[in-house]
Amino acid sequence: MDLATLKAFKPSEYEEAADGYRATGDMASEAKDAIDNRIGLGLRSEVKGDAAGAAHEQLKKLSKNFHYVQTECGLVSTALNGFAFDVAAAKRKLEAAMEDARADGCTVNANGSVSYPAGKKPGEEKTADGGTVSGSAGGSPTSDALERQAVNIHPNPHYGRALEYANRIADALEEATDADTKWAPKLRALKADDDLEVSHRDWADVKSDTGGVREAGKSYFDSLPEPPKDGTPKDNAAWWKGLSPEEQAAHLALNAAAVGALDGLPAETRDEANRMVLAQSRAHVELELAKIPPEPTRYSPNPNGTYPAVIQNSTWTKWNEKYGERFAQLTKSQDGMKSIQERFDATGTKGLPEAYLLGFSTEGNGRAIVANGNPDTADHQAVYVPGTTSNLGSVGGDINRMAELWRVADGASAGRSVSTITWLGYDAPQSIVKDAPFAHYADDGAPAYNRFLDGLDASRTVDSDPHRTAVGHSYGTTLIGSAARQGELNVDDVILAGSPGVQVSKAEQMDVPEGHVWNQEADGDVVPDVGRFGHGGTDWDGAWIIPSDPLFGANQVVTDTEGHSDYWKQGTDSLRNQGLIVAGRGDEAALKPVPPAYTRGR
Repeated sequence: MDLATLKAFKPSEYEEAADGYRATGDMASEAKDAIDNRIGLGLRSEVKGDAAGAAHEQLKKLSKNFHYVQTECGLVSTALNGFAFDVAAAKRKLEAAMEDARADGCTVNANGSVSYPAGKKPGEEKTADGGTVSGSAGGSPTSDALERQAVNIHPNPHYGRALEYANRIADALEEATDADTKWAPKLRALKADDDLEVSHRDWADVKSDTGGVREAGKSYFDSLPEPPKDGTPKDNAAWWKGLSPEEQAAHLALNAAAVGALDGLPAETRDEANRMVLAQSRAHVELELAKIPPEPTRYSPNPNGTYPAVIQNSTWTKWNEKYGERFAQLTKSQDGMKSIQERFDATGTKGLPEAYLLGFSTEGNGRAIVANGNPDTADHQAVYVPGTTSNLGSVGGDINRMAELWRVADGASAGRSVSTITWLGYDAPQSIVKDAPFAHYADDGAPAYNRFLDGLDASRTVDSDPHRTAVGHSYGTTLIGSAARQGELNVDDVILAGSPGVQVSKAEQMDVPEGHVWNQEADGDVVPDVGRFGHGGTDWDGAWIIPSDPLFGANQVVTDTEGHSDYWKQGTDSLRNQGLIVAGRGDEAALKPVPPAYTRGR
């Protein structure tokens, strides 16, 4: 990078190119959404047969291509802005040095050297001739000391100032050269394969590209407004709204996981960010699984006799010791991501609305927050918390429950919009015996649930307030109770299904208006009576009170299912009654008779 090139550099040209790539990414995003939510929807609902199925598969591939284009264009846009930012900083330093030199009577030459006029120091009789000096970038304590010595003994007072300007110019040119050298390979890396197939390796390269751009663009990224530290959802929303489109794009491109996890941001923004994380995570998991050798047969016939009939193979034992734990973790993540993608693909089937991925992670037991319909505009919202054994690998069942609840609530809402949300945003107990009796899983997860509920208010894009229902199953009800006990449960109704207890002893302690706590206990569900001894509330009325007890004061909703897991079974009164409550028609839900002794005062 020489002086003429840096002088002629126009950051605006690169910033305009960045805007162009960002616009292209936006168009790719719109095309992806059009395929997923309009074209594909129409094809699935109106055309049947093998040809239609094949066309649908091709559309899914095209959608992936557009998603890949969107993501890569976001990286290119951010890289171009980062390059322009770095070189523009160097150019400002160059221009400042040149202006100072001119003001001091010096001349900056084409090669970056500085010519200074004749002059004499105070007290000297003889005028020293002018000259030209070349600068050097950087410097060290030794070189700086030598320069000071040279300046002090030089007879021309302009020499020292000219040397300073020349050094500043050399520093600016070196800084611009370093930026050019740093960014060139990062931009060259942002080149897609010459084919139409977006593979897992392509998405793995996106993750690598993102790391490269983030590393090169540290100065640029550090200059952007950061999310508020430990900010409330309102703080997060205000921060995001205050960013320019360029700044928003940079955060999405370089920090998608953090953006997708911020309560209070628009659902569309969180969905965009989390889908990027999902695609990259899925690629990583699939590629890592491909490196693990196939699992050997675990058992074989016992060659030493008839008892036991089979013995464990030593080959499997060695495989399990080396790969078993990681294989199980990867498979769990793989199953969960497949379930989320299946929900995306189901948009339009049986009337299901567009899905939004409001939270996602494969760390630990995993996280997944999936909404049916846009909660930012929905008139009715329901936020469901699953219970014991819930994790990313099993989230498909929870997603399906909320899809069924959406269909029923939407049918009962008299044309008003509905959004039902699966909130796997905490580490649920994974063992009924070892974990479920303890309260810390609920206590640790409750603040995150409250933040999410508050975030639904902060991200609201319409003037009307929504009607919001908290829905919990099993240990999930304990978390909802803990959320009410620890903070303010920002909902209008609470539905508790198969509850082992909610840590409080009365419905009035659930932070909703009187008569708006609804409880379901199906025949054959043993969890409530077993769980009460760990999670029931205690007051002057007694100990271990749970929502199924008349003392608690909840509306006991009619159920026609059996056992612990069928409260959302299609076509049942159990599900229908929940749908009525979510749609704001709880007064029409069928209730069990209240024992006479507890009728008075309710």
